Amino acid sequence: QVQLIESGGGLVQAGGSLRLSCATSGRTFKTDAMGWFRQNPGKEREFVAGISWSGGSAYYADSVKGRFTISRDNAKNTVYLQMNNLKPEDTAVYYCNPLMGYGLGPFGSWGQGTQVTVSS
Repeated sequence: QVQLIESGGGLVQAGGSLRLSCATSGRTFKTDAMGWFRQNPGKEREFVAGISWSGGSAYYADSVKGRFTISRDNAKNTVYLQMNNLKPEDTAVYYCNPLMGYGLGPFGSWGQGTQVTVSS
């Protein structure tokens, strides 16, 4: 069973930056595409960014394109999300998850997430 530990969230002013990390275990991380998702209370979880198993390809939700960058370190079984020029609408709990394939949905079995709060 996969274990996911997200970290790096916090409170930041609009225009600021944060770097999220997701440490994984229990799966063959090096062969999994990985994704970041976010969710606010009362709303559905939404896709933010995805990255191929090798790290050579990535794709983003339109709302974060040009501001967020997803990356991974397969030696550390960790995926990252660099978030720049943050906006109040980026406020959410952020989660990572292995993807069923590049461009496909998450496997599920979510971790605890990390809270990102952007003040205006």
